[in-house]
Amino acid sequence: MLDFTPLQQQEVTLAELAAGLTPDDLRALTNEMIDRQLALIADCDDAAVTFVPDDPEAYDRYAATPDEEKLAWTLGHVIVHVTATSEETAFLAAELARGVVREGRSRAETPWPSVTTIAQCRARLEESRRMRLATLDVWPDAPRLDVTVTFSRRYGPMNAVGRFILGLKHDADHLGQIEAIASQAKVG
Repeated sequence: MLDFTPLQQQEVTLAELAAGLTPDDLRALTNEMIDRQLALIADCDDAAVTFVPDDPEAYDRYAATPDEEKLAWTLGHVIVHVTATSEETAFLAAELARGVVREGRSRAETPWPSVTTIAQCRARLEESRRMRLATLDVWPDAPRLDVTVTFSRRYGPMNAVGRFILGLKHDADHLGQIEAIASQAKVG
């Protein structure tokens, strides 16, 4: 998997981390990430999906209501969140690869309370894999990697590859959370 530590420690820029990666690399990285997430939940059952973990540091600045700001996320919640974010970045990356710069979001997130079984979590991850890989198929043969956007000073200008791997970084940021929830649910 791609090591995001240098980016997190601000030793490299997102553009430097993305340099040289090809659509085929992005396919392989996507498959690695989904496979890792599936491995983390391999031993989980339905009860693990709705198990509310102990998470005293829980905080969601984008919560729909103030009551949900400090809500500990269930496994189902984390899975729909990470897949929605990576799909969004993949779709936006496809536009950049075509030379299209547009403002706004491209996000669709499954309502997390509707995900109550481990089969749904696995299906959501596989669906996300299919969708993300499909976005790479719409990239032109010669992607417009000179076209960049900047939506965050922290990450600076990013082209289609950078935009795509930003979703993988977000996935990686939640791997520990998925592992912790699965572990707590087993003891639970």
